[in-house]
Amino acid sequence: MTKKQHYMTKEERYKLEGLLAAKVKPTEAARELGFTVQTIYNEIRRGTYMHTVGYRDVPRYSAAKGQDIFEKRQRNKGRPLKIGHDHEYAAFLDRKMKEDRYSPAAALEEARKAGYKTRLSVQTIYTYIDRGFFLRMNNEDLWEKTKRAPRQKRAAPKVAHKDLPSIEKRPEWIGDRSVLGHWEGDLVVGCKGTAPVLLTLTERVKREEVIIKLPDRRAATVRRAFDRLERSLGKSSFREKFQSVTLDNGSEFMEYEALIRSVFGGKRFDVWYTHAGAPYEKGANENHNQSKRMTFSSMLLTIFVTPCMDCR
Repeated sequence: MTKKQHYMTKEERYKLEGLLAAKVKPTEAARELGFTVQTIYNEIRRGTYMHTVGYRDVPRYSAAKGQDIFEKRQRNKGRPLKIGHDHEYAAFLDRKMKEDRYSPAAALEEARKAGYKTRLSVQTIYTYIDRGFFLRMNNEDLWEKTKRAPRQKRAAPKVAHKDLPSIEKRPEWIGDRSVLGHWEGDLVVGCKGTAPVLLTLTERVKREEVIIKLPDRRAATVRRAFDRLERSLGKSSFREKFQSVTLDNGSEFMEYEALIRSVFGGKRFDVWYTHAGAPYEKGANENHNQSKRMTFSSMLLTIFVTPCMDCR
């Protein structure tokens, strides 16, 4: 029996990911989750990506990718314009406000008197003007609005340490997720009173993960973890696979010079720092961390690394 809901939740997507990883067939997964088989196939198609295993790519389902696509589509949805296809009505309002200098409220009243059937609220008219839906009308044409004191703009978010490379300077093509080798990182901290933490790294394109358990969250400990990882891969393989890492402003990542210094000499990768209080700027890693529900008592030192097939 299927559920009486239209959309799959985030938790159900991660449950589906686990079922598929356990080689459960889509038909059985549909029965387990309470969705139709077609819904499961649609979700699998939405969240599938190519995962590198050894020297070949295999399709895998990612709940994080499926959820990300779902949320983007939800944001892009919206009601159709109330003004619809009534171009004559829109032109009438535009003319009244632009040429006759009517306020939006007065223009709407004139339209009602003129017999137009379409009905809009004053707030909707202001919204349409703000978004540029009228052909000629803009906020500068509103006499009363231009007299009001402008709202104070919030200060732009700032990087806590101005001398460190900000994400604002990161090349745009890294943000497009079109090139392999660019990672996001963070520390996952345990419950209060526990010292061990997890250093998690997520590749922005293929969502590969590196998870390393650390005894504490000191900057020197984090730097040594990158040193061990670099040695385990070797100089050329590491630099091919890890070209940059985007981190937050936590104190554990503040040894910038030591962090970018290779154990083989020279620079090992670029590091970019997000704005303070802006975790969405490294959302791939944040989403992966939320999905783990890790227990520190049982987590061993684990490193998942696969060869980079297409590092351009």
